[in-house]
Amino acid sequence: MRTKIAFIGFGGVGQTLAKLILEQQEDLKSNYHIKPEIVAVSDVMKGSIYHPEGLRIDELLDCVEKHGNVEYYEDEPGLTKGWNSLETIKKSNADLIVEVTFTDVQTGQPAIDHCKAAFENGKSVITTNKGPVALAYNELSSLAKKHSAFWGFEGTVMSGTPALRMPVETLAGNEISEIRGILNGTTNFILTEMEKGESYEAALKNAQNLGYAEADPTSDVKGYDARYKACILSNYIMNTPIKSDDIPCKGIDGITKEMVEEATKNKKKWRLLAKISKNEGLVKASVHPELINDNDPLAGVTGATNAIVFDCNLAGEIMLTGPGAGLVETGYSLLIDLIHYGKEKHNTAMKL
Repeated sequence: MRTKIAFIGFGGVGQTLAKLILEQQEDLKSNYHIKPEIVAVSDVMKGSIYHPEGLRIDELLDCVEKHGNVEYYEDEPGLTKGWNSLETIKKSNADLIVEVTFTDVQTGQPAIDHCKAAFENGKSVITTNKGPVALAYNELSSLAKKHSAFWGFEGTVMSGTPALRMPVETLAGNEISEIRGILNGTTNFILTEMEKGESYEAALKNAQNLGYAEADPTSDVKGYDARYKACILSNYIMNTPIKSDDIPCKGIDGITKEMVEEATKNKKKWRLLAKISKNEGLVKASVHPELINDNDPLAGVTGATNAIVFDCNLAGEIMLTGPGAGLVETGYSLLIDLIHYGKEKHNTAMKL
């Protein structure tokens, strides 16, 4: 099944997915009945290009590596350059939009508008952007359903670690009463560095030097990133919409070296935990540093690793752990969504 793809955004994550598609073409075709073809790329910084019959992936990547712009792609009949993101979504013949733009998490833009435009034009979307799922889940999921479009967002919570698909598919039949997890690798790295004797300031500096933390680490250390992920888990797993502003949120910037040392003496550890609980249909969520016993399964999660625990009525506590960031891991999360898109379309076609 030919799947024509348009990339909206072509930074590190988008390029990584393009490389994975190039490397895994035969596997995707033979095992998943998918023949992906990139027909368009639109990026504010790297230019825009479209060809209805498909673009050569190796040349696209070469243009970005050598020139930083896809518009250096060799001219040929049928090639169009210069479309903006919305023009690319609406005018291209893409079946699937890969939405990986730089998006303001507080507003969800421009990703929300990109998703809307795609669904309204009958096109499916896979994305790693948290904003649309955290802030506009009901509206966008309804729009996707109305236009028979697929919407994949596995990478929005724990990157390539399947924190969304696993509970819905593998734990089907369970009632999940509580989800708690370490959903931000930056803060977990800082806390575990402090357990080794570093001050908060030194641990943060280490995180920045290693690329775990941004120059402005506010979203991570204040807990905002984890709060948006808690919204997504409530929306998707608990089937209950919750606004990020309604989630009490406290970060780790008030945790001192002395607090960590005292916790260690008492066989406890500080972890920034996101919690979502459901009781008689009422969902509550919170994000804050919590002092947990060192035999708690989440206490053993160190460094930039993420982990999540699902409290199930039949299976008991199920814990999932893995990387919560990284180009390959995030690119892989999009590949997961691409494969599930292909499966859904293949199954639909077989029924006709």
